[in-house]
Amino acid sequence: MRNSTASLSTYKDQVVSKSEVITISDEFSRVVFLNGRTPETTDEEAKNAFALLSEYREGGIYIAHYSGFSEWERHPQGDEYVHILDGETALILLNDNIAQRYNLSSGQILVIPKGIWHRFESPDGVKIMTITPQPTEHSIKLPVGT
Repeated sequence: MRNSTASLSTYKDQVVSKSEVITISDEFSRVVFLNGRTPETTDEEAKNAFALLSEYREGGIYIAHYSGFSEWERHPQGDEYVHILDGETALILLNDNIAQRYNLSSGQILVIPKGIWHRFESPDGVKIMTITPQPTEHSIKLPVGT
């Protein structure tokens, strides 16, 4: 439950605010599990599987609940913090065109450096929280030479 009305804004029709207590388990009750995410999954198809908890610096704190495989993404303005709350994922980082695979499970975190292309492989499902700087660049195909 949210306990404040300070600094309200919206994200994909969600009202969010700063300076309030956020209970993550309560926020997951607003999220709908997305089964079988693919790189081609549209924002419209995925919108209920993600929620913005709060704005933070030049981005936001997000949660998500899904299974499947994400598209490639990178954040040219800052590092991204990834925290696995439940389940497992393989986080693939593309550094100098070399893929590095990190297998993460509940309770583990990884900080993805600024500008590094990455994707999630979560065939059995994952609940994650991220602190994600904006903007985010996306690529359905493997980025090469970047």
